[in-house]
Amino acid sequence: MYKNKAETGLNNISGPNIKKYRQALAGKVSQRKLADMLQVEGLDLDKNAVQKIESGQRFITDIELKVFAKVLQVSYEDLLNEP
Repeated sequence: MYKNKAETGLNNISGPNIKKYRQALAGKVSQRKLADMLQVEGLDLDKNAVQKIESGQRFITDIELKVFAKVLQVSYEDLLNEP
């Protein structure tokens, strides 16, 4: 049977990692600032979408994951490693 949720019940496994790497950026980047950085790269997400992704309430697409990795300056694997 196909499972579309993480073992934790969240809708993604990368959200906590995105939060961790966002907070590790110089100046502790806010969710709003991260959304602005993503928009510069062509990904139209707002602060609320970033919050839902980080908390695991929202699924994340591979296209979105690619841009998150670029903006956060980490690899896809870093974002996909389960905590």
